[in-house]
Amino acid sequence: MIEQVGVVGCGLMGSGIVENVASRGLQVVAVKATGGDVSPAREKLARSLDRRVRKGKISEADRDAILGRVRYTTELSDLSDCDLVIESAVEAPEAKITLLQKIEQQLSPGAILASNTSSLPLESLASNLSRPAQFVALHFFNPVPVMKLVELSTVEATAPGVRESAKAFCERIGKVPVQVAPSPGYVVNRLLVPYLLHGIESLEAGIASAQAIDQAMTLGCGHPMGPLALSDLIGLDVVHAMAKTMDRELGDGRYKVPALLSRLVLAGQLGRKTQLGIYDYAGDSPVLNGEIKITAPGGTPEAAEA
Repeated sequence: MIEQVGVVGCGLMGSGIVENVASRGLQVVAVKATGGDVSPAREKLARSLDRRVRKGKISEADRDAILGRVRYTTELSDLSDCDLVIESAVEAPEAKITLLQKIEQQLSPGAILASNTSSLPLESLASNLSRPAQFVALHFFNPVPVMKLVELSTVEATAPGVRESAKAFCERIGKVPVQVAPSPGYVVNRLLVPYLLHGIESLEAGIASAQAIDQAMTLGCGHPMGPLALSDLIGLDVVHAMAKTMDRELGDGRYKVPALLSRLVLAGQLGRKTQLGIYDYAGDSPVLNGEIKITAPGGTPEAAEA
């Protein structure tokens, strides 16, 4: 039975996993992989819980109980008593392998190690571990406390009992685990990433304004968010990294990175987390990033609200 969970990485996804797991009554050790002061990570969790209190989703007592279940640290050695550790750090192969190896060295013999990787080849990650039988992928979706899906993937060496324990854990925290093959991108990103890239290409080509592209997909296809707004929400650096990995691993032209996406990432304009991406989020309503020079249909520069 999984009772204590470690989460390595306190970014957008890691913080969401921490909140979700602690909200379901489990103890959590949250490790800030980059080191330094952990108070901003705790404050981020507190702000998220406060929003849920204001919306009537949880009580103040619930909020305090959730916060009390989370211990923040910068030391991987604090993971030694965890039954499951979920790595949720940068999507860079060498850095992720090194981090997974360091985590593995701290775990008890029966502990499960999971990666939240969205695009890296799982077998390649497992081949660098000393205990691949204890290794799985648990790919969560943002915002984690809301999104029900977890893509569950295993490698050939994964022990059947480990797969079943991971599945039971997902169900316990209110998720629906979907078993997928250990192929880069699994199911969702294999289908989603080309859609996001083609949305960015359409903007760059002047097919329509950013607002029109997003409205077309929300109103015409019933999507809750258009591809450009969704790319900003995911993080343009994350979209870029997924595309590069899947292009390399699958050799499929659908994953070729658009020039506009590369320029934005190089400039550090990564979407909502930097308040500037395809859209500018500094004002009351998002507008097109002023540094993107796009001529919308009709011959006038675009400046429409998202």
